[in-house]
Amino acid sequence: MTRRYAYVGPGELHGLAPVGVGVVRGAADLDAWLAARDPRELAEPFTFVVDGGGVLRLAPRRSEHVACAGGGDVLAAGEMGFVRTAAGWRVDRVSNQSTGYCPDAAGSWPAVAAALTAAGTPHPGGFTDEVVFRRCTACAARNVVHDGDLVCAVCAAPLPEHWNLGLS
Repeated sequence: MTRRYAYVGPGELHGLAPVGVGVVRGAADLDAWLAARDPRELAEPFTFVVDGGGVLRLAPRRSEHVACAGGGDVLAAGEMGFVRTAAGWRVDRVSNQSTGYCPDAAGSWPAVAAALTAAGTPHPGGFTDEVVFRRCTACAARNVVHDGDLVCAVCAAPLPEHWNLGLS
């Protein structure tokens, strides 16, 4: 079963218009989108989502994931970096870092791998940086868990052991 992640971030960001989004269905799409970037942008990872149709969408790093997704649910979200090789572009770093969608690493990686494979883009085979998200059951705050410390950063209540943010 492929998980779909609903947007769980701040409501005021939900209506943002997408800016500079590249839709990547193949290597030519990726090459064209990355070639249009300022070379300084290539040093940083880009915002990405895998949309509900399994297509990779990229945006400049400081873009909101929900805007990159056009406001819809996603199969994955995070940040992704690329390096140019003799054979073309390859992903050298990728994370599930998206505080707007808070995707579970294990549940979202298969969609990332499938989208990159469909686009003919080599990748590391898993997230190079995994972020652990939990919602506090006491105060409802979204938390990024650091070093396995399952304690809410807002109210100090214990956090659930398993991912518990909204599935759509």
